[in-house]
Amino acid sequence: MARSRQVIKALMGGAVCVAALLTPALAVQASVQPQTQAQTSAGIVEAMRQRPPQDEVIYFLLPDRFANGDTSNDHGGYAPDRLVSGFDAANPEFYHGGDLAGIIDRLDYLQSLGATAVWMAPIFKNKPVQPTAGRPMAGFHGYWITDFTRPDPHFGEPETMKALVAAAHARGIKVYLDIVTNHTADVIQYRECPKNDCAYRSVADYPYTRQGGVDGAPINEGFRGDGSAADFARLTNPNWAYTPYVPAGEETVKVPAWLNDPIYYHNRGDSTFRNESSTHGDFAGLDDLFTENPRVVEGMIEIFGGWIDEYGIDGFRIDTAKHVNPEFWQAFVPAILERAKARGIPNFHIFGEVYDHDPAGLARHTRIDKLPAVLDFAFQSVATDVATGAKAPHDLALMFAADALYEGGAQAALQLPTFLGNHDMGRIGGFIHKAHPQADDAELLARSKLAHALMMFSRGVPTLYYGDEQGFAGEGGYGGGRQDMWDSQVEAYRNEPRLGGHRPAYDQQAPLYQAIAEMARLRAGDANLRRGLQTVRAAAEEPGLFAFTRAIAEQPGETLVVFNTGAKPLNANIQVDIDSVRWSTTRGDCPATSIAPGTVRVSLAPFEYMICKSEGPSA
Repeated sequence: MARSRQVIKALMGGAVCVAALLTPALAVQASVQPQTQAQTSAGIVEAMRQRPPQDEVIYFLLPDRFANGDTSNDHGGYAPDRLVSGFDAANPEFYHGGDLAGIIDRLDYLQSLGATAVWMAPIFKNKPVQPTAGRPMAGFHGYWITDFTRPDPHFGEPETMKALVAAAHARGIKVYLDIVTNHTADVIQYRECPKNDCAYRSVADYPYTRQGGVDGAPINEGFRGDGSAADFARLTNPNWAYTPYVPAGEETVKVPAWLNDPIYYHNRGDSTFRNESSTHGDFAGLDDLFTENPRVVEGMIEIFGGWIDEYGIDGFRIDTAKHVNPEFWQAFVPAILERAKARGIPNFHIFGEVYDHDPAGLARHTRIDKLPAVLDFAFQSVATDVATGAKAPHDLALMFAADALYEGGAQAALQLPTFLGNHDMGRIGGFIHKAHPQADDAELLARSKLAHALMMFSRGVPTLYYGDEQGFAGEGGYGGGRQDMWDSQVEAYRNEPRLGGHRPAYDQQAPLYQAIAEMARLRAGDANLRRGLQTVRAAAEEPGLFAFTRAIAEQPGETLVVFNTGAKPLNANIQVDIDSVRWSTTRGDCPATSIAPGTVRVSLAPFEYMICKSEGPSA
């Protein structure tokens, strides 16, 4: 970790420009972020701040699994016992040693790939080990937070985090944090459930104001739940459904201190993820915050606003956003955006995790919750099925037609992060391999490239999942895509097939790395592919032709992107703008001219794509 130590030392000393310690910019995203060696670090950062969210290529990683830059923090400062520290490099459910210093060491790798923003799974201090699903597991994923104010010691110190942000910004790379407001680690227990398997108890059956303790005496008299601070001041007894308590030795484990009081939690047992329990129940036993309480709203704004103030973070991905009441987001989002603007971050990107494949379900959270964007699970579902051949391009066209449902319509849809897989569902490589177990490597690679091209060039913000560029696959399902980027000690990870074959760690010659890097360069070189509104031009009802154009209002010309999602060559006429007469080639064999006003003729090999750019009206 020589470079990361050097960067951290320089930052703490304040005497050396961080940019001077880094490998020169690799000009991957030249038109998005033009750079010259004469530019100062401040100039690069300012240009980065002015980029709108739709200009980015996001790279999502789990810090514990991406790169180990500092082996001295593998145990996080805890006793080396695996059940205390949570470190066991051979167990897929425990810490493996990746950290913030490792990310610093691999920024060159990310920049060469074309990533312009890094989204990290939660880096906050976690409960190292807790029993889940009847067995001990570790919080390597970051979602069992106890201290919201500092990085987990397995990942590094606050100084390391500051160095990472500074080093990324010196390259024009933004840093997004994965945040959690719905719950904390599982600390609070219920006396009625010694095995921690409490069924959900509803508000109707167990009202806040009547259900007492053992004697059933009235509690919290006068509380109405109207959302005001004065009303919530009447809520003093948390025993409305169960009798919550904090186990001995954990009374002050949560930071800030107010998080240790059970009155700020719903305390109603485990969520069924339906109806009322979806926002009031404990997520797999995790302590569900009473996000209707103004003190919780105020506290969460202060916590995450502090990360913007202190570290200069560029965006938040919000975990479990659908499990929080809309009123919370209606207060939280404007406050955070205002905090970011005050810090000089005008394009702060906020997107929520709403696990729903229906565009209508996703859009509801932009209209009611007022979330600026949500992760595009609808795209993930349909694009994956189109790439495997399970669905036709027509299904993609229907999905894109639903963009009108989002608050702000098609323009707002440009900010939706699109993706192909993640840490909870698995990887695109695994989905393709499972759909075509007998296919040769060439076909598997071609289908993966097709999937990535659908994501990189269609509307939205493409979000790469770490390791996909190295052909990682895995079994899929929850936790089935959390491999180590390095030579893993987990036997299952070592034996998994990879698209393109097993190669050295961080190999920039890997076929998918090369293909994605090319796509990122093409996207960076054409503003239409980042900011242009999308018009579907052709969508076959069986695997085959899919085409759309993208154009920016009041600017001449359009960009045509054509895909062949089928296994046979295709030849087709495609409708375009009537003023698009002459064409230049960005990728593929584009026609020089339209064959008739508003029509171009194209040919494509199986699983291939082409990009053509019109010059606008002819002379």
